[in-house]
Amino acid sequence: MSANSFRAMIVSEDGENRFLIDIKQKLFTDLPPGDVLINVKYSSLNYKDALSASGNRGVTKSYPHTPGIDAAGVVVESISNEFKPGDRVLVTGIDLGMNTSGGFAEYIRVPSEWVVKIPTGLYFRDVMTFGTAGLTAGLSVYKLTEVGGLKPLTGPILVTGARGGVGSHAVRILARLGYKVTAVTGILENPTVDFEQDKQFLLGLGAKEVISREEACDISGKPLLKPRWAGVIDTVGGDLLATALKSTMYGGIVTACGNAASFELNINVFPFILRGVTLFGVDSVNCSLFLRKEIWNRFAGIWKISEDVAERMSFECELDKVPVYIEKLLKGTLKGRVVVKI
Repeated sequence: MSANSFRAMIVSEDGENRFLIDIKQKLFTDLPPGDVLINVKYSSLNYKDALSASGNRGVTKSYPHTPGIDAAGVVVESISNEFKPGDRVLVTGIDLGMNTSGGFAEYIRVPSEWVVKIPTGLYFRDVMTFGTAGLTAGLSVYKLTEVGGLKPLTGPILVTGARGGVGSHAVRILARLGYKVTAVTGILENPTVDFEQDKQFLLGLGAKEVISREEACDISGKPLLKPRWAGVIDTVGGDLLATALKSTMYGGIVTACGNAASFELNINVFPFILRGVTLFGVDSVNCSLFLRKEIWNRFAGIWKISEDVAERMSFECELDKVPVYIEKLLKGTLKGRVVVKI
């Protein structure tokens, strides 16, 4: 490497518990140790990145720090036999962008165990249109269809938080596979969210029905509800997940991957012991390398996204515009995936 520095977003603390975001030069010597040095071409914006950029110590322990839990780019240097200079690769989750310098920079250095080769047929921007959100959605669909064995004829699938990154990808994948999807959208405490706009967006992704959060959330306190869903992909937790469990058909499958509504789950045992419902947890941060490769290969094949749908689901921005979208994401007004061109 001839230069000794590169561009990066750096979040720093000003000493008064305020966190400032700047685009600065960062030294290669500031990067952590690792087997693979990657020139990042694209990243994407996730809620965890917004938390890290806001000084959330549950995500990032020390500052200054460079967020970005997703990265796609080209290997520049490698001491691992698995990778060589010029390989097209991606990194999502694990500790990238949390306590390890992340993808909102021109370079990252990481352990080889974190790195996945980009499958043929996918490009850097494609991969970051999916990112961690797409991987999480893919793992959820995998649990429903491959592990749980649900088929399109088994019955309808409910997807909560469908306007978000995980939910919208789940809707698209399930619809592509022939499942009848009911999508839940709307934020009760945020009147700026336009339900009709969200509805048209989700119908365009293949949802057969779009319902409001109020309709999907039962407050009657009944231990069981009328069975409606063969399967559920829940991205928000809380009362929506509890309602979904109580509304799942006999032998149904439910996956849980988020806690935006609440990390608490007020549920009884009846869905499990009277209807045989199965609840699967989904984690994309530390899932096995085998599963990561399996999901990315599906995105390059049977789950491949068309160009027009990708444009509807995501938009591109430059690195210096990311703080604007971080603010929107934290306010709950951001729609679609933000793909960051590094």
